[in-house]
Amino acid sequence: MSAFSHLLSLLQVSVLLLFLCPAGSMRAEERVIVGDVVSVLDGDTIDVMTAQLTEIRIRLAEVDAPEHDQPFAREARSRLAALVAGRRVRVVVQTTDKHDRLVGRVYQNTIDVCAELVKAGSAWAYRQYLRDATLLSLEAEAKAIGRGLWASADPVPPWEWRRGRRGSMRGDVHCDIKGNINAEGRRLYHLPGMRYYERTRIDEARGERWFCSEAAATAAGWVKARE
Repeated sequence: MSAFSHLLSLLQVSVLLLFLCPAGSMRAEERVIVGDVVSVLDGDTIDVMTAQLTEIRIRLAEVDAPEHDQPFAREARSRLAALVAGRRVRVVVQTTDKHDRLVGRVYQNTIDVCAELVKAGSAWAYRQYLRDATLLSLEAEAKAIGRGLWASADPVPPWEWRRGRRGSMRGDVHCDIKGNINAEGRRLYHLPGMRYYERTRIDEARGERWFCSEAAATAAGWVKARE
């Protein structure tokens, strides 16, 4: 076979592969699950029952909704429930997370549920695991008009909230704002260097906690203590 004929054969194979595997096709590791949503656990987690009566926990991909102890958590869960609870969905699985949940994009008929949550201001685009850049545009749109969680002046992304929670458990030096509950039941936060910072002790069993930023403390309902 001449060099020209060999090159022609390679080009023909390449064209055939492009035809069989278009750019928009699923990645090799992805698979599709179809089932009915039997439970909405929070703003980005659902349980799906398949036709084989297998219940599968699904973490919505590329989005991150407020944690259960964050402001707007209840509203985020309600929004997701309104979209999928008791309905049949199609899940395009991307991976499995550290909690052994399948992570995937969820569709209810023609509705892209993950995109709808971001558009409604019920979730953030999850930068760390983002594949679909259009979610950033939807988030910016929701933020610009103060939709959903963006009605708050400075909402704290869930990944920062979780970092603060982990920091409080290990005494992380970067999460050194003390969230104290005083004798009158007022929730006050103390910054390093403030008058009562050193004498303030945090008792997490009473609901007191550490924060990584003033924004996180304010969002959780704490007020800055007097100097």
